[in-house]
Amino acid sequence: MNLIKRNGINLTKGSSISLEKKGRALSQVRVGINWGSIQHQILGFTYNTTAVDLDSSVALFRNKHLVDNVYFRKLVSTDGAVKHSGDDRVGDRHGDDGTDNETIHVNLRTLNPSVDKVVFYLNSYAQQDFETIPYANISIVDASNPHDLEELASFKVAMDKTFRGYVSMVLGKFVRTPSGWDFISVGEPIKARNIKECVENISEQYV
Repeated sequence: MNLIKRNGINLTKGSSISLEKKGRALSQVRVGINWGSIQHQILGFTYNTTAVDLDSSVALFRNKHLVDNVYFRKLVSTDGAVKHSGDDRVGDRHGDDGTDNETIHVNLRTLNPSVDKVVFYLNSYAQQDFETIPYANISIVDASNPHDLEELASFKVAMDKTFRGYVSMVLGKFVRTPSGWDFISVGEPIKARNIKECVENISEQYV
């Protein structure tokens, strides 16, 4: 396992960065998703945890038309440019361990040229209320050199009362620009119960 230099910008909701490094547009980007197990506490002490099975996925769009969708049952996009690491069904049991539970590798150079938005989202497979999950993070990593991975930015989603009753959320999205790609942090819950409903909601509101 290659260590990642964790020195990227901490993004806030609605902020954006250009996917470039030292003026050079990136071609290989790794998106890491990390989340915690549910903590059960008495008097401030954790006595048990409940595993959290979140599914990170990525939907590829041309305007509002869905071009492809990569998730736990389809780990590689049709064009081969997007690759998912596979399903994590537990989350971090003992707090944030600094490593990603699931990763999605995107080759922006070989991505279908018609795609103009790449949207990353989370769905709770067991329908666990997001308000009960302690945290969810997304990181954007320069993966041009697999032996020298460097974080460009990270976005920590605050699981507050606005997430009560929701089991799906949009984390952020890549947006194609005339000069390359931007990442925009979103961090909003959506009214969807499964992958299909997530894609429909994203198509209506986020592309």
